[in-house]
Amino acid sequence: MKSWAVRIGRITLTLVVAIVAVLALLGGKASAQSNPYRLVEGWAKLSDGRTFGAVIAAAVDRNGNVWAFERCGGDTCAGSTVAPILQFDSSGKLVKSLGAGMFVYPHGFHVDGDGNVWATDGEGQGGKGYQVFKFSSEGRVLLTLGKAGISADAPDTFIYPSAVVVAPNGDIFVADGHNADTNGRILKFSRDGKLIKSWGRKGSGPGEFGGLHAIAMDSKGRLFVGDRGNSRIQVFDQEGKFLEEWKQFGRPSGMFIDANDTIYVADSQSDEKVNRGFQKGIRIGSARDGKVKMFIPVPGPQDKPTVTTEGVAADARGNVYGAEANSNNLRKYAK
Repeated sequence: MKSWAVRIGRITLTLVVAIVAVLALLGGKASAQSNPYRLVEGWAKLSDGRTFGAVIAAAVDRNGNVWAFERCGGDTCAGSTVAPILQFDSSGKLVKSLGAGMFVYPHGFHVDGDGNVWATDGEGQGGKGYQVFKFSSEGRVLLTLGKAGISADAPDTFIYPSAVVVAPNGDIFVADGHNADTNGRILKFSRDGKLIKSWGRKGSGPGEFGGLHAIAMDSKGRLFVGDRGNSRIQVFDQEGKFLEEWKQFGRPSGMFIDANDTIYVADSQSDEKVNRGFQKGIRIGSARDGKVKMFIPVPGPQDKPTVTTEGVAADARGNVYGAEANSNNLRKYAK
């Protein structure tokens, strides 16, 4: 009888431990997928009858203004005189517009610590495109990388500059490539535009890229590269040394890392056919340990979503801004 009692006690203890472990796992998963945000309807206010085109990227400057990079009211800026770079104040009021007549296909976007605005033109037409521009916050062109209208894999040209980020010391990092058939390299320039080095090639191994789409930097100066074609983020030091890869943030179209190393990743492509097990939306976590803590699903039906959030940014208060390409919108999510 005593041996049976001991056995029953051991079985009960094993079951309790197993149940606690499952509950802990479920609790962690629920926490990782929690959504403490609410959509602020109609936040961005355009003027003069203007409507958004494909909003490909967003950024927030040091004064809390929100910037959007959009495709001139449509899905291209070719032949348009509309300014694609828009600045909004914290209430959503349009403050200024920049870059009219300069772009063919807006893509990468970044506002640096000094308030300068960086924008990439991914495609070319009519002697324009395939360049990276640095603007002052008032719209004056301060620096240009690449050659207008020339797409080439060379030290002074780009094939498809898809993203840009600037280090605190002024070094510039450009992701050159988009789909697997364009290019797969990261270029590092000095603050005055001189090429320092480049690394990467097309592929799926460490330091290889299947489709570049985003780039960001954390407080340690590590580069987070959105390798969307391979459904992963690759992390490098500033000399191009591969450090690690993360797949838990989905298929990255856009990335933003704030001053506290909170990382925001926009996923516009994941579904049961592409990157199975993930869904479209914005994942929020830590750039320090890679843990996903929150998830903002795209608005609307989740079985067949029509919203595509490709760019993301956040302000100092934790408000999140989603740039929508196919659904042509700039949305604000408040905690």
